[in-house]
Amino acid sequence: MTSALSGDTGESTLERIGTEELAGTPVGGPAAEHPYRFLLRYGTETAARSLAEAGKAAGAAWWSLARRPWSAPARTGLWWTTVLDRAEPRWHLPHRITLETDFALLRDFTADEDRADPVVPTLVLPPQAGHSSTVVDFAPGQSQLTALRESGLTRLHSLDWRPATPATKRVTITDYIEVVDRSIRRMGGRANLVGDCQGGWLATIYATLHPERVHTLTLAGAPIDFHAGDSVIAASTQALAGKFGLAPYRALVAANGGTMAGAAVLANFVMIQPQAEIGRQLRLLADVDNPAHVQRYRVFEDWFKHTQDIPGAFYLWLVENLFWRNRLVRGELEVDGRPARLDAISCPLFLLAGATDHITPPPQLFAIADHVSTPAESITKRVAAGGHLGLFTGRNALHRDWPALMAEVRALSTSGISGVA
Repeated sequence: MTSALSGDTGESTLERIGTEELAGTPVGGPAAEHPYRFLLRYGTETAARSLAEAGKAAGAAWWSLARRPWSAPARTGLWWTTVLDRAEPRWHLPHRITLETDFALLRDFTADEDRADPVVPTLVLPPQAGHSSTVVDFAPGQSQLTALRESGLTRLHSLDWRPATPATKRVTITDYIEVVDRSIRRMGGRANLVGDCQGGWLATIYATLHPERVHTLTLAGAPIDFHAGDSVIAASTQALAGKFGLAPYRALVAANGGTMAGAAVLANFVMIQPQAEIGRQLRLLADVDNPAHVQRYRVFEDWFKHTQDIPGAFYLWLVENLFWRNRLVRGELEVDGRPARLDAISCPLFLLAGATDHITPPPQLFAIADHVSTPAESITKRVAAGGHLGLFTGRNALHRDWPALMAEVRALSTSGISGVA
């Protein structure tokens, strides 16, 4: 989690995928095939990491307090108020709202002087996983939208997923696909589509149903083969749904009045890597008198701990069809009776994975290359140093990986291309 604030380090790799690298890629992975064995090993390793992180961070906090014991009460009080003092995350770049529904907003980040630019419009689909969509405009100097715009994709838009309410608890995948389609038609009828994490599989499903509207498809940390790689989410879903079906998930939705509680989703993320939560809070105690550290802490916590509920109908659909049944990569997915087949996608494809991503291991994303109709020479794969959130908020990814990929998208999106409105 820290790398999402301070920036990832290390080298990135950029390569074209050859068919020989992808041939015979199996559907699924060890975590999904042997979920109990995987979860036992993962739990043991996580417990050890948590103890190590707690010891390391606690030692730093103790030493910080021990150097100035007279200030310990005041610093402890400041730490506690900082932990509890949360603000609602917000958008930073100037924009206007051009489409509004009960569950989504379309935000237009195009500057007035850029509205006539001869470039295909770009639409970003943020994650929809119990957090604010502002992750794509995380902070000044740490904004994915800024990186895209500075790469020349000046006609820039992003959807903003609104918190679910009793009035929107029955919103379905059909409604999400429809609002993406309405947005692209409003933008001119054809767009570069950028999907982050869960926004990535939504972008992919949309592209299978409306390939004529997608000029290029960029996916970052997006699960396509939900069972590939060492994924604790895949293993836990297989263990729980394999034993009880959707009953536990329906119970969670029913207990929250028909929506999936964002707080429950947050608790799951924390449980996956408790050492990150422990370390973050104890490091704050050690550096609570460092304004720069406190500011970074506040920015992250304001986004991470400000949760929003997800429509229950949509949540249960994605658990069954994607996380459990893995129907998208298996070619079995249907939306309103229409097949959502990956081989319907033939546009240029850009894939960005995190080398240490524990939410979406790289094989979950790169599996798409084995199923689309896009020629191998039009598929770009890039591996960024760091983990999941670092793909969208890390300084390394924002200043190195996104500009490199988006420069290629921009080169394919200039005047003379069909779809430039």
